[in-house]
Amino acid sequence: MNRSYYNNTIKEFISEDKTIILGKLSLNHSNRQLEDLQKNAWLKQIEILKDQLACFNGQIYFEFAIPRMGKRVDNIIIIGDTIFIIEFKVSDKSFENHAKTQVIDYTLDLKNFHEGSHFARLIPVLVVSNAVVQDNDISKITEYKDVLKANKNNLKDVLNLFVDKSLHTIDFKSWESSIYKPTPTIVEAAQALYKGHNVKEISRSDSGALNLTKTADCLNQIIEFTKKHNNKTICFVTGVPGAGKTLAGLNIANERMKTDEDEHAVFLSGNGPLVDVLREALSRDLVKTSKENGEHILKQIARRKTNTFIQNIHHFRDEYLRNHIAPIEKVVVFDEAQRAWNKKQVSSFMKRKKGIENFEMSEPEFLIDVMNRHKDWCTIICLIGGGQEINTGEAGLEEWINAFKSKYSDWNIHYSNLITESKNYIRDENQKNWLINNANSHTELHLSVSVRSFRSEKLSSFVHEFLDLDIKKSKKLYQEIKNDFPILLTRDLHKAKSWLREQAKGSERIGLIASSGARRLRSLGIDVKNEIHAPNWFLNNENDIRSSYFLEEVATEFDIQGLEIDWACLAWGANFYIKNNAWVYQNFKGSKWQNINKEVSKEYLKNTYRVLLTRARQGLIIYIPIGSKIDQTRPNEFYDKTWEYLKTIGLKEI
Repeated sequence: MNRSYYNNTIKEFISEDKTIILGKLSLNHSNRQLEDLQKNAWLKQIEILKDQLACFNGQIYFEFAIPRMGKRVDNIIIIGDTIFIIEFKVSDKSFENHAKTQVIDYTLDLKNFHEGSHFARLIPVLVVSNAVVQDNDISKITEYKDVLKANKNNLKDVLNLFVDKSLHTIDFKSWESSIYKPTPTIVEAAQALYKGHNVKEISRSDSGALNLTKTADCLNQIIEFTKKHNNKTICFVTGVPGAGKTLAGLNIANERMKTDEDEHAVFLSGNGPLVDVLREALSRDLVKTSKENGEHILKQIARRKTNTFIQNIHHFRDEYLRNHIAPIEKVVVFDEAQRAWNKKQVSSFMKRKKGIENFEMSEPEFLIDVMNRHKDWCTIICLIGGGQEINTGEAGLEEWINAFKSKYSDWNIHYSNLITESKNYIRDENQKNWLINNANSHTELHLSVSVRSFRSEKLSSFVHEFLDLDIKKSKKLYQEIKNDFPILLTRDLHKAKSWLREQAKGSERIGLIASSGARRLRSLGIDVKNEIHAPNWFLNNENDIRSSYFLEEVATEFDIQGLEIDWACLAWGANFYIKNNAWVYQNFKGSKWQNINKEVSKEYLKNTYRVLLTRARQGLIIYIPIGSKIDQTRPNEFYDKTWEYLKTIGLKEI
């Protein structure tokens, strides 16, 4: 993707014939249906800029790429030490909020992800050609709470508010060639991939992009070989925390879908909210993009089109439980495959929900059995994670291996070398030895580079030490991350909400999150039993009371696992608190708390808080309630020691 359609010095731009400039822009523009509309918009921009920039020296860019958002900003103008990010509304008369948000988002994207812009002075500018003159609040603009507002006649004057007459100037060539390191949310990544971007364009770091590309290349080679020789193959992909396993899975499913539609490649996940949010996001984006391209597509048709790409694994399972036929899908990607259910859990579910007695297969075995119905070839890709198991009955990688040992010896198995070299995936040495002797190991199937939060890659390490109650290591790590990733404390929910609203700029998403077991937060207005509709919570705008922005509905670990928001308030529950320098684990039953004694159940609860503590991309505030003297379910001891522990680590109170 070219960084811009056109760039030049301001002086040369002014002297260049506008038809030549228009020709260069048109040459790079892929959309032919909007050609006349776009040409007219560009001509008006060119005319206004030629008139208003005559007194400046600097550099100008048209249609500068913002890959993470899959967009291009109308203009970037560099004058002295200032970079102006300019969005034009050439026929409008008013400064609409959505347009302000758009240009602020562009500015923040450059600030956060474009290396040459990290420490530069960036100014968002909205030019509404026919608007009346507006006052500009300089402080709000520099804090990205507002934009510099101009019309076609006073753009020169408003730019001069920020042009520095000092000798310092930005090196255009260095700025142009500096690295762009986007970190899209999984929603943005899915949208970008579906639109045709590749992982190199949307991955955060060079090494991360290389890692993801190597994995994709390896998987594509295996699929092509499998297809050519009519084999059946399974691939196990692993990764460090935050390495982008889901991104890798979406990427390969998308690539295969575009390589050969007859493969019917599909991304399957048992994470219902993730599937719902991604599918809704893709369908909304398809409707919006089609409209921008001069087409009209109904929401129902967009949903049908995008829903085939991402599916709920349980719906896939139920479909082929009813129909004993080979699936149309030749390539299936199973996200978080280690969380597929074991035989006991499936048997219980089938009996309770489906009326099927004596179902004798685990979920991995059944899913393999479904794909094994193909007479020619197929490929299963399993994405294997760890450390975030929050449900009972999850089978683990061992159950997948057992199925191949006992029934499917004719399949080819390809696995990440970490599966046999690490203790994190398989504990049984016999299984490891069987894999070594009967399968193919690949270093490329392990994602070794974290592409997680651009704010701090050490957040996961901090959360790990914090939950292990290692004060010394937690203190050290907190000092290292606090400037990049603020984590604050409060005992006042109103202050927590105010802080979130103050931090968020542009369309940055804020939200209230809590453990599904934090049942007594209800007395404080946080009801974790009141289920949210995930697409509304994660995708709707700040004017919708159902969206996360309103800070009314709370998302639990089941809603938010695999997803992220920019700024979060974690409301800490009495189900997990510190006493005598150890965690106490509780369930709320009826009208009182009961201790959790099973070690596996304790681990699930600790992982719940691990998930919640790592859902924010830019910053977190932890709200720990004050105990009640009249409510026996909320005594001070359920909160105070946890508060003291967080203060000891160094978290600041607001």
